[in-house]
Amino acid sequence: MTPEQTKAANILAEHRESIDRLDSILVYTLGERFKHTQAVGKLKAAYDLPVSDLAREATQIARLEELAGKAKLDPEFAKKFLNFIIDEVIRHHKSIKNDGQSPTTPS
Repeated sequence: MTPEQTKAANILAEHRESIDRLDSILVYTLGERFKHTQAVGKLKAAYDLPVSDLAREATQIARLEELAGKAKLDPEFAKKFLNFIIDEVIRHHKSIKNDGQSPTTPS
C-alpha cells in the first residue's frame, strides 16, 4: 500500500467510525421516539381516538422538510423517511387498538 493509500484508508476508517456512531444514535433515538408513540397509541385506544391525525402528520412533514433543508439533507428523503415512520406508528396504533399490544412490544 502506498503512503497515500494508507492515509486514505485511515481517513476512511475515521468516517466509518463516525457513521457507526451515528447509526447507533439513530437506532436509540428511534427507540425513544417509539416509546412515546406507543404511549400515544395506548392513550388513543383508551379514549377511542382515531389512530391517525392527518393534520398533525402534515404539520410534522412540513416541519421535517424545513429542518432537512437547513441540515442540507434532501427534503424529499426526509419526507419519505417520516412517512415510513408515520406508517409504522399507525400500524402500531391499530394493533394496540385491536388487541391492546403493539407488534413490537417485547414479550
